[in-house]
Amino acid sequence: MSLSRRQVTAAALAAVPLTLAAAPAPKGSRTLYIAGDSTAAQKYADAAPETGWGMALPFFLHKDLTVANHAMNGRSSKSFVDEGRLAAILSVIRPGDLLLIQFAHNDEKATDPARYTEPWTTYQDHLRLYVDGARARGARPVLATSVERRRFDAAGNALPTHGDYPAAMRALAREEGVALLDVQALSLALWQRLGVEETKTYFNWTATEQDNTHFNPPGAIAVARLVARELLRTRVLAPRDVRRLDDEIPTSWITWPEATA
Repeated sequence: MSLSRRQVTAAALAAVPLTLAAAPAPKGSRTLYIAGDSTAAQKYADAAPETGWGMALPFFLHKDLTVANHAMNGRSSKSFVDEGRLAAILSVIRPGDLLLIQFAHNDEKATDPARYTEPWTTYQDHLRLYVDGARARGARPVLATSVERRRFDAAGNALPTHGDYPAAMRALAREEGVALLDVQALSLALWQRLGVEETKTYFNWTATEQDNTHFNPPGAIAVARLVARELLRTRVLAPRDVRRLDDEIPTSWITWPEATA
């Protein structure tokens, strides 16, 4: 069932006391929060070489712009909210900060009621929780269509896999006046340029698994570069906020910390 706009806004505003958002950020510093799924998430030593693109994003941003990566494996726009993960971000986000929102991979799981959302109703309703919650605290929401999986037809054409979700997010961005990073379209075009075989070197293909959803270090760096370029193109960030957009980034810069208990 679709939530009313009043219900959505009320839920976002009530997630944490507004007084928590009122404290000013240190002068000259901002934080970019990532709310998303496993394609963006921090990975740990037991998962290497799997790499979320959020791990590589700091390489392209100025040191005064901190990345707080709250993306989590397996989450949808709905389950991220239901587990209190959006509330955790809204409890610390400050005026001038950014909230980058990327969901769809797990929203698509129609057989899982804990995660499934319908593109044109509940998916958009849940995205509004993020948008309204960030705005209520003086932060700027940024919507990002989901990065594409590695899927090709017999003729070697890269195929879209996210159904109506990217279109639903684009429509919501227009309706709400929110900056949109069209990572789905850009990544699909990148996989098409790379082709069937070369894309394997960007995804988590190892001796034991053939993963066409998650990235290895080169893939995470490539997607993070797309995100950073889009942040600049859409004027969410200024030229002074980004760096190394055309530089080669050594894969050795990617590290996987040990997971904490």
